[in-house]
Amino acid sequence: MTIQWFPGHMHLTRKAITERLDDTDVVIELLDARLPGSSANPLLASLIGAKPTLKVLNKQDLADPERNALWLAHYNAQPRTRAVLLDASEIAPAQKLIQACFELDPGRGGMVKPMRVLICGIPNVGKSTLINSLVKKRAAHTGDEAGITRREQRVVLADDFYLYDTPGMLWPRIGVPESGYRLAASGAVGRNAYDEQDVAMALLGYLRGHYAAGLLARYKLPSLDVGNDEALLSAIGSRRGCLQGKGRVDLQKAAEIVLTEYRGGLLGRATLETPDEFLGWVAVAQAAEAQRAAEKAAKEAARKGRFKAP
Repeated sequence: MTIQWFPGHMHLTRKAITERLDDTDVVIELLDARLPGSSANPLLASLIGAKPTLKVLNKQDLADPERNALWLAHYNAQPRTRAVLLDASEIAPAQKLIQACFELDPGRGGMVKPMRVLICGIPNVGKSTLINSLVKKRAAHTGDEAGITRREQRVVLADDFYLYDTPGMLWPRIGVPESGYRLAASGAVGRNAYDEQDVAMALLGYLRGHYAAGLLARYKLPSLDVGNDEALLSAIGSRRGCLQGKGRVDLQKAAEIVLTEYRGGLLGRATLETPDEFLGWVAVAQAAEAQRAAEKAAKEAARKGRFKAP
């Protein structure tokens, strides 16, 4: 299954970001700490260019602490980039982001040269919650659903610090299949863009290999050795009473339970990728794309050859 989601308002968001970047000093990209590679927008990276960037790994309290450290090292090794961990709902840590922006661009500050910051991220990553924490009041709409913010918002955090919030944006084509599943599992993709059973089974397949203890504890299963991922989803549904006629398990209801409880952190602190895993998936996807491009070019050349006049 290929997961893609790029509704019309995201085209407008891309245009708005492109225009805003001309007057931006620092870009804050909010990432989901449970999928720091898959939630980093490659389209945004191409738009940002060499501007100083603060990578904020949000929802760190739901992520694996050891893998948090790996991802911080990965992003802090990149030029003109800083990475920090954050739980966006906490006010004190969020305030540190202001200082981090001034450190990334020390030439800004004061009424003559105020700091202008653009905050971006995928849908449902917590931007609005972070902004509300920064201003210590409800300034932006929040909700546990992709696509809550639909227009740019300007927030004045201090006399010399302006923050521009943009709607969550994915990219037109998610070329890494593993990222598509992880984005769907996290709630960053609209529900009409994926099959919940497929995503839940993919999630369970990864969790049983890396975070088995969380699954066993949550669903009170004697073992995870129950067969394939569909069998595991069925076992969870049976345990939770997701039954249809004649004792059949309602896999759709079971999938909804698994995804909801993962998003709420009820399956334990789990990160769905390491930097090495993610870079490996990207390399495979790029190789596959290059192969498709070569095959397309060969077919086009053959077609032109057939119609070439003698």
